[in-house]
Amino acid sequence: MKNNNVFLLLNGEKPKSLPDLSKYEIICATDSAYQYLEKNSITPTFIAGDFDSLKKLPQEIEVINTPNQNYTDFDKILQILFERDYTSIDVYGASGAEQDHFLGNLHTAIQWKSKLNLTFYDNHSRYFLANNKTKITACKDQIVSLIPFPKATNILTEGLEYLITNEDLTFGERIGTRNKAINNEVSISFSEGNLFIFINH
Repeated sequence: MKNNNVFLLLNGEKPKSLPDLSKYEIICATDSAYQYLEKNSITPTFIAGDFDSLKKLPQEIEVINTPNQNYTDFDKILQILFERDYTSIDVYGASGAEQDHFLGNLHTAIQWKSKLNLTFYDNHSRYFLANNKTKITACKDQIVSLIPFPKATNILTEGLEYLITNEDLTFGERIGTRNKAINNEVSISFSEGNLFIFINH
């Protein structure tokens, strides 16, 4: 499996600024998100989707038509990347815009958690689906939120202002929003379930 990062742009809220794209082996986007790349003079390696919202297809890059309506464009482009042996993917444009899409993207992340390493970025935060043992570095004074989806058990944290010690979090009952990193390194572990970690910029 290749470990080189992939830059993937979805059709949610567009980035106000872009990362250093030279660190990525490939750049790709779902169909209408390509328009943002084109506007910013960025040529992706490929684009994929059903192209229901892209009127004119580019000729100079690889275009992969994925018309199956049983899956989202996000899920289908992850399948392409997985088949090409890419596992580390930075995802932009997954939140904002229509919130049902955002929740659907979190759902897709859970489906791929055993195969892909997905880190999401938006204009306010980065977030990812935590491993059972996760360390966050260079995060002192940043806001850290723990969101179970829908439940995570026996959570133990170190380096946060409000510690969680062998407790469960359940969406709709208790979640861990707006905590604060008091150390430069934060450790979070849990036994079972799905836990998203949001870190505000």
